[in-house]
Amino acid sequence: MSKLKIGIMPREQFQRRVLEIASGKIIPKCGEPKIWFNSLKSLGEVLSDNNMRLLKLINECHPESIEELARLSGRQTSNVSRTLKTMEKYGIVELTKNAKKIQPKTVVTEFDIKYAIA
Repeated sequence: MSKLKIGIMPREQFQRRVLEIASGKIIPKCGEPKIWFNSLKSLGEVLSDNNMRLLKLINECHPESIEELARLSGRQTSNVSRTLKTMEKYGIVELTKNAKKIQPKTVVTEFDIKYAIA
């Protein structure tokens, strides 16, 4: 498993940064975050306690399907599916289709969060 570097930066500042990178004014440093959130709140929605429990269940129990993970977690299948799709978007989990089932796998087991007030 791997570590995911996450950054938190206000949206306006992030947009300026993207434009500066695109224009060649700045070059991202090696090891900088690849995933950015615009607030601690938005990060907290993805890495909530409930979602971290899902990741732990996936890592420890290796469920064969989203339905099995939902049973293990006590959450609704639709809720688990939506959560996993969001996590897949950020590269935290991988969803692999096997026959008629979709199997979740953890890609990331550690998070390195960079947050600066300035």
